[in-house]
Amino acid sequence: MNSAALQLHNVTLRLGGRVLIGPITLSVGQGEVVTLMGESGCGKSSLLACLCGTLPRAFTASGTISNAGVDITALPPESRRLGILFQDDLLFPHMSVGQNLAFALSPAISSRQRRRERIEQALTEAGLAGFADRDPATLSGGQRARVALLRVLLSEPRALLLDEPFSKLDLATRQRFREFVFDHLRTRNLPTLLVTHDQADAAAARGRVIQLQSGAAGN
Repeated sequence: MNSAALQLHNVTLRLGGRVLIGPITLSVGQGEVVTLMGESGCGKSSLLACLCGTLPRAFTASGTISNAGVDITALPPESRRLGILFQDDLLFPHMSVGQNLAFALSPAISSRQRRRERIEQALTEAGLAGFADRDPATLSGGQRARVALLRVLLSEPRALLLDEPFSKLDLATRQRFREFVFDHLRTRNLPTLLVTHDQADAAAARGRVIQLQSGAAGN
């Protein structure tokens, strides 16, 4: 398998002793988007939480997960190098746009000027030049979504997880944001898992689609 891929091997989630999902064995290559679909309650979001290391204690998980050739199964969330984007942008309301983005930068970038340059460069690439000092509350839904993605990317993840990130946007904004997301992840060659209920999301991802059923992995 590709050592630069996100890999799951026999990953199984249980809730109350019942198999919720799995076993799943899957490899997602560089720049590839694999879409996970299934009915509500089948465990799609729980699977992403398992990958992130944030699975609630009510669940138990087995199997192994690796990212860029590193076994991350037992690592804490902050060491897994996985970025995740949710339905809600989760921007910090007490911080400016620039401060939200700075939160994701590595402490190794210690120069204030260099950090500012990285933030301004990211905003410019996203069509948001000059927005660093803006209050997130003044942004449109699409602008907030772009800032949320930029924050994830500035953390330099080795793989990306998308948990219904387009579902709360209006149709026109959703289409533009899909293109923005997929263009950025492919430019960075990020292996990506997308969870969605929307067939249009899956079509736009232009990758494999896996149908999940509670208690088993689909094809």
